[in-house]
Amino acid sequence: MRRIVPSAMVLGALVATPLAADAAPGRPGEPRYTEGAAGAGDPYLPLAGNGGIDVEHYDLDLTYTNPAADGPLEGELEGVATLTLTATKDLDSFNLDLRGLEASSVTVAGKRARFQTEGDNELVISPRPKLKKGRTVDVVVTYGGTTGRPTDLEGALYGWVTTRDGAMVVSQPDGSATWFPVSDHPTDKASYSFEITVPEGLVAVANGTLEGSETRRGRTTWTWDAPDPMAAYLATASVGDFELSTSTTPSGVPIIDAVDADLPPSASADLALTGEMMTFYEGLFGDYPFVAYGAIVDDDSVGYALETQTRSFFSRAARESTVAHELVHQWIGDDVSVYRWADIWHNEGWATYGSWLWTEEQGGRTAQERFESVMAIPADDSFWALEIGDPGPLNLFHPAIYSRSAAMLHALRAEIGEDAFWALTRTVVDDYAGSSISTAEYEALAAQVSGQDLDTFFEVWLHTPEKPTDW
Repeated sequence: MRRIVPSAMVLGALVATPLAADAAPGRPGEPRYTEGAAGAGDPYLPLAGNGGIDVEHYDLDLTYTNPAADGPLEGELEGVATLTLTATKDLDSFNLDLRGLEASSVTVAGKRARFQTEGDNELVISPRPKLKKGRTVDVVVTYGGTTGRPTDLEGALYGWVTTRDGAMVVSQPDGSATWFPVSDHPTDKASYSFEITVPEGLVAVANGTLEGSETRRGRTTWTWDAPDPMAAYLATASVGDFELSTSTTPSGVPIIDAVDADLPPSASADLALTGEMMTFYEGLFGDYPFVAYGAIVDDDSVGYALETQTRSFFSRAARESTVAHELVHQWIGDDVSVYRWADIWHNEGWATYGSWLWTEEQGGRTAQERFESVMAIPADDSFWALEIGDPGPLNLFHPAIYSRSAAMLHALRAEIGEDAFWALTRTVVDDYAGSSISTAEYEALAAQVSGQDLDTFFEVWLHTPEKPTDW
């Protein structure tokens, strides 16, 4: 909020009529310090993320006890989360997202802070002294509780998913709140560091690079560092009977793969293509954007794969087309993220289209043939009944979000030409690196780069729930 400086006349009036203790030195009775919003303003997930703060770094110190060999699939998680954040307004209080776990203490800038839980997702913190706009502080939350198997709006497993031998941690779109206090929206990216303590014999895998491990008294602490800006849903701390292997791509990117020891070699054989894929995609998008890459392949399943940043997650097997899909996401989806979840077509369209291009490069079906397969779907099929530019919160992972969006990109390529299409793509990757892009921004940039009026094109492809014609 813009601060209004009072005139001398108003100041004189204030002498006779004192303000309330928290009032601004502007309008009588107007509070200077206010509450941070409970959400980031995303209409699909109104309570995801938080207003009034910008988180710069998370340091997560976690201790996890996996379930017993029999009994319910419930683990025990204890954590100390240190968030380095900056107030973006004068704050009387601010929120963090935390679901299913309980905070036991909170400090702000080293001083104990009052806190309370509102609903089942909001941890409300009231620091004293209050936070002035622009002030950067460390917020330390000690918390813990029992982990289970949470589900998203569509009923799919996500967040900290407890398994018999550990946990699968995949949080799209707002599941990070199930395992640490967080501003859980892609527009608030931060760097991360992890210390994850688990029973000896288990391996804890997180984002970034492995800094080391140490075993004491029957427990092993795994330390990982992820210095690149990351949306919270892309963070992981998966635990299991993993075997770690390392390699390096031709361009020098370290690869760290974690594959469950119970899986056959065929389940991870296609990961051997990662280096070749990396070379191909660097030719399209530019240098790989992060400090490392790799994969987690678990013998348990959440029913899908996820582009967890620098360490893509695969349920039971990593197959070539999916390996390609998740690698493309590192550029588009991870480094360049959605501004609102309605913009997810850009993430999934590009990852799908990128896998088409890889298959074509390997001598398989061409992108044109894949495009024609999509366009062969009859016009009265329900596939076309979704507006992919605004699918609604229950259709974030609808098949059309993937293949119709990929077909749209192929049609755009033909519409504006090779040079403009790839110039547009590189501009998006370069200009929005470490940030987020909205659909409106993408449309405007496409028109600017191509020099064409694309209003009708995008209206048909992104905003009309009907099969496009004349393409």
